[in-house]
Amino acid sequence: MDVRSLSVVRAIVAEGSYQKAAQRLHCSQSTVSFQVRQLENELSVRLFERIGRRMVLSRAGGELLPHMESILFSMQQILQYGSGRRELVGDLRIAVAESLLSYRVHRILGAFVREAPRVRLQLHCLNCHDIRDGILAGEYDMGVYYDVGGHTSTLALTALGTAEGIIVASPDLPPELADFTTPHQEKDVSFIINEPRSIYRERMEAYLRSRHILLRNTMELRSIEAIKKTVAGNLGVSFLPRFAVERELDEGSLVELPSAMRDNTVEIICVRHRNREPAPAMLLFMDLLARSLLRNS
Repeated sequence: MDVRSLSVVRAIVAEGSYQKAAQRLHCSQSTVSFQVRQLENELSVRLFERIGRRMVLSRAGGELLPHMESILFSMQQILQYGSGRRELVGDLRIAVAESLLSYRVHRILGAFVREAPRVRLQLHCLNCHDIRDGILAGEYDMGVYYDVGGHTSTLALTALGTAEGIIVASPDLPPELADFTTPHQEKDVSFIINEPRSIYRERMEAYLRSRHILLRNTMELRSIEAIKKTVAGNLGVSFLPRFAVERELDEGSLVELPSAMRDNTVEIICVRHRNREPAPAMLLFMDLLARSLLRNS
């Protein structure tokens, strides 16, 4: 077993195929296949299986990946130690919730690149549950997302403030449809939101159930910008973080609807694996992140 074979596994996980992993590592596909076979023979397990067109980790591969990541990280630290100082170099893989990446985290990216030009920054925009699971599996070095629970003791959490969710609609929405405080209603209006495991969707749906308010249907859109434009076009209402709709509220293309919701704030957290000492690049990103988000929370 050598470090190169572990790097090959990481590349396949990131790219989803031997061919793309070979391109990423600037080697031949046969070299990638050989490294995987050699490692599988040494470990006596199958590391990958094909699902559709993608190569994904087997169960054994998923269990071993965090240990491989730990070895690669330790090797990087050893190589950096020889320089006599901890340099801002290497890879930093960060997964961020869409609304935070689009309206909060993007502010620090320029500063990070200027201060750490030699760090290869990889950004992934994912659902909060997938970010949490990806950090546990060693796919990402850290995550910035909303606290959806389910964090084991192996994860280190840093609080970065809170975000307030609000119900928004077009100013043209009829007054009788804008009432989200009176219980026991059937409203001829759509709920426009993203995928089912969105924490904002979960909070809004829980509120509607508690007030016995039934909406016409739910329209799923992947992008927050698309959701805002659709709501502004008077096709329905949504529940979004206030910071994501500040501009539209100021311009008047969206309005905030009153509600009796008490559980409308969510915690913003930064998460990493406890068994890995944070590299200098990660510490820099966390510092920039904390200063930016706490200032605007």
